[in-house]
Parts: sequence; structure tokens; C-alpha cells
Amino acid sequence: MRLIDYVHQGGLIMYILVALNIIGMTIILWKVFSLYSSKKNLESLASSISKRFSTKMKDKSVGEELKHTLAKEEVEYEISQLESGLNTVKIIASIAPLLGLLGTVIGILGAFDVISKSGLSDPSMFAGGISMALITTVGGLIVAIPHFIGHNYLIRAIDKLQARLEDSVLSKVF
Repeated sequence: MRLIDYVHQGGLIMYILVALNIIGMTIILWKVFSLYSSKKNLESLASSISKRFSTKMKDKSVGEELKHTLAKEEVEYEISQLESGLNTVKIIASIAPLLGLLGTVIGILGAFDVISKSGLSDPSMFAGGISMALITTVGGLIVAIPHFIGHNYLIRAIDKLQARLEDSVLSKVF
């Protein structure tokens, strides 16, 4: 059986899962590329943050501790740009198994409906509902697992980048 046949057999829930998978994987790939680009250009990124910070601090007399905090806030702003979209990936990872479970319940309901109308004389009649139930469960897990992995990987990589960026910016500012 081809993959598209499984999607058709899973019904509307599978189409939703496929759409969510496309959206989530696009975001993950975009974030991986953005993160790679930021790591590659770390020094130029740190220089631009330092210049922006220095411009804001011009003509202001504040203590060293406050300056340190404000410099970190500039880095956090830059990191927040990298983190945008990751909540969507997290949401997809969280709801995909639930959608699979919803498909399971719908499939089992359909199977019981067939059984209540025609009895158990022909098992192939209610097999479609059972099949839908199993396919959507598998589909939900197939979508969720890579999204959980991608989200956790990206969060960890962004945290590491933030630490390196803070060190670089603070060394340029102070």
C-alpha cells in the first residue's frame, strides 16, 4: 500500500496531520538554517548588538550593573527573533497525538456503528473503522515525535548560542 493510500484511509484527521507536519517541518528547517547562519556570523551579530547598545547608552549615565543587565536584554531581544515560531512546533508536537487519538475514537465509533447495524456476521464490514483508528494513531505519533525532537534540539542550540552571544557582546561592551 502506498503512503497516500494510508492518508486517504485515515480520512480528514490524516489530512490535518499531513498539513500540520508540512507546516511544522518547514518551521524547523527554517529555524535550523537561521540558527546555522547566526552561529556562522556570531561575531558580526555581536558587533551589531554592541553598536546598537552603545548608541542607546550614549549620553546616559547608569551604573555598571544596570549596563550589564541592559546589554543582556539586547541579546535576549535578538534571541527572541530566533525563537519565534518554535511555539508553533511545540503546539504541533502536543496536539498531533491528540488528533491521532481523536481519529482512533472516530474509527472505533464507526466500527461499532457498522456492528450495531449489521452484526458480526462479516468482519470485513467493520474493519474499515478499525483500520482508520490504527492509521490515525500511528499518523499522530509519526508527526509528534520528530516535532518534539526538533523543538528540544532547537531550544538547546539557541540556549547555547545565547550564552556565546552574551559573552561576546559583554566582552565588546565592557
